[in-house]
Amino acid sequence: MKKPASRQPVINQRRAYFECRFGQLHVRTAFPSTGGFDELTPLICLHESPRSSASFGAFLAAMATDRSVYACDLPGHGESDPTADPPSIADYAIAIGDFLDGLRLREADVVGIGSGAATAIELGLARPQGIRRIVVAQVPIAAERPAAVPAPTEDGRHLAAGWARSRGARGADEPLERFASGYAEELRQGLRSAWGAAAAAAWPGRERLRQLAQPLLVLRAGGAQPDTAAATRDASPKAVLRDHPRSGAAMFHLEAAEVADEVRAFLGR
Repeated sequence: MKKPASRQPVINQRRAYFECRFGQLHVRTAFPSTGGFDELTPLICLHESPRSSASFGAFLAAMATDRSVYACDLPGHGESDPTADPPSIADYAIAIGDFLDGLRLREADVVGIGSGAATAIELGLARPQGIRRIVVAQVPIAAERPAAVPAPTEDGRHLAAGWARSRGARGADEPLERFASGYAEELRQGLRSAWGAAAAAAWPGRERLRQLAQPLLVLRAGGAQPDTAAATRDASPKAVLRDHPRSGAAMFHLEAAEVADEVRAFLGR
C-alpha cells in the first residue's frame, strides 16, 4: 500500500510592534500552524548593525516548521524606535528582555550576527535561567571604531560614498540586489547608522564570553568581515564551531535551509 505523502507544515508570517522602555520594537514573526501544542523552545533572531531583521530573510520560515521564531529590529534599526542617546550593547539586550517579558516567554533560544551576536551573549548573561542556548556569527570581539557616516550633501554624493563603505565592509559575496535592499535599510537611520557599530566596538567581548554558561554554537561565515570565530570559541568554555564559508553576512538568507538544519540540530527541543 502506498504511503501518503507527508504534509508540509503551514508557516504563518506576521509583523508586529511591541513595547520596550525605549519605545516600540518592530518584530517579524514566523510560526507553524499547530495551535501551539507541538512547538519547541521559541527562537529570537538578532541582526547585525546597521541592517534590520530583514537580514534573516528565508531563515525565519526555515526555522518555523516546529517552533515560533521572532526576528527583532534592535532599537534605532529598521522600524524600531531609536534610543535617545547612543546605546550600548547592554541597552539592546535590555530592550529584547522587555520584549521577552511582554510575551511572557520564560525560556528562549537566541541567534545573532555581528552586534546582534553581542546582544545575544549579553542577554544570555543577564538571563541565565531564561536563555537556554545561543547561536552566533561574526561576534565583534575585536571590533574597530566605525568609520564616520558621510554627512548628507545636496548632490547626493554621500549616498555613493556610503554604498562603497558598506559594500567594502560586507564583501562582494552578497548578491547585488540583496545588498541594495540592505543598504536601503541602512539609510533609514541617517547619521545614527554608526551607533550600533560603536556599541559593538565598546563591548568587552572576550571578558563577557568567558562568563557565559549557556551552550554556544559559533558559525564561521565567509566574506570581508574579520574572522573572529576561533577567538569566540576559545573565549567561551561551551562553544562549538561550525564553518559556513559560502555567503558571509548574508548566510541566514542565502543558506537558510542549511543553516536552519544545523541550528535546529544544536538547539534540539
